[in-house]
Amino acid sequence: MVISGSGFTGASSVHFGSASATFTVLSDSQIQATAPAGSGTVQVTVTTAAGTSNSVAFAYTASPVITALSPASGPTGGTNIVTINGSGFTGATLVQFGSASALFTVVSDAQITATAPAGTGSVPVTVTTPAGTSNSVTYTYINAPVITSLTPNQGPTSGGNTVTISGTNLSGATTVLFGTHAATITANTAAQITVTAPAGAAQSVNVTVTTSVGTSNPLPYFYVTAPVIIGLNVTVGPSGGGNTVTIFGSGLALTSAVHFGPAAATNITVISDSQITVTAPAGTGTVLVTATTPGGTSTVGPGNAYYVYVAPPVINSLTPAQGSVSGGDDILIRGSNLTYTDAVFFGTAPASFAPVSDTMLVATSPAGAAGPVTVTVHSPGGTSNGATFQYQP
Repeated sequence: MVISGSGFTGASSVHFGSASATFTVLSDSQIQATAPAGSGTVQVTVTTAAGTSNSVAFAYTASPVITALSPASGPTGGTNIVTINGSGFTGATLVQFGSASALFTVVSDAQITATAPAGTGSVPVTVTTPAGTSNSVTYTYINAPVITSLTPNQGPTSGGNTVTISGTNLSGATTVLFGTHAATITANTAAQITVTAPAGAAQSVNVTVTTSVGTSNPLPYFYVTAPVIIGLNVTVGPSGGGNTVTIFGSGLALTSAVHFGPAAATNITVISDSQITVTAPAGTGTVLVTATTPGGTSTVGPGNAYYVYVAPPVINSLTPAQGSVSGGDDILIRGSNLTYTDAVFFGTAPASFAPVSDTMLVATSPAGAAGPVTVTVHSPGGTSNGATFQYQP
């Protein structure tokens, strides 16, 4: 600093308060002095052989100190506003992000707002005032988020399913949008976000991720309506399963599972959006057949989606157990599981019949050769045990 006055020739000392300063006499009216360390306001004096001068006040100003940046990261393209908190900012002349100068406004001695310049990586932020340059605090430049995949990329219109979003720079996601609807974020890392999908109309929508740095590229997500089952080509079958059943309805093209009650069917083959075939599992009783797709589990349409498991028929007795070789005799067959009988055989010869109940049916014997034959009953549940019938001449 330059001290101006008169009578400085032959100056022997310059004091800032009680501290001596190094100095150079430039002329009788000017001295160049280097202020010693100090604080507060002190009196500056010059001493020559003629005596000590009057004093002039000199105020020490503390160097600026940065305590925090908010936010401490931002896009590589810059232009975002960063609040610098600390002290000693009054009279700031320069704010730097690394070697790049930033536009700034001194809000108060404790705060500066700066527009981050473009940059990459991590850089030190400093503030310079007439009192010196502050400590540095790290600011990190981050690339905008990028999403590379959605798993799954389709789901029900009702939402509620879990979707995993993979990509890069996903940390600190603030919003995930499915079209215009916000998803609920349940987990978040730099490479992956897990969300609960919101409800949406049956259509394709763009999924985007927004962080403090910006918004990602979009990826398509498909809302799918739940399938509907309106009918089965067979509605009864054996309790052991294993038979092929054709299912009719709508929205079946993406079927991933079919259940007969609680039991899963196998060998699902998609014929079209309105038709699939499966191998029925084992089961009992009457069950609801359902199909599952990304759109959800099917509802019952206007037709019949119920399937009845039938146990194999059983013959306990024939009354009478004999008849004429010319046939035409009414034979009462007693047993169980006879309701769904679809054929009665005397040996290999089919007989006409009429079910009476699940435990009785009446069959009319066909003509046959003299001697014994085996009577069997067939239903969707299978073929019964045999019972002996005697043809008499």
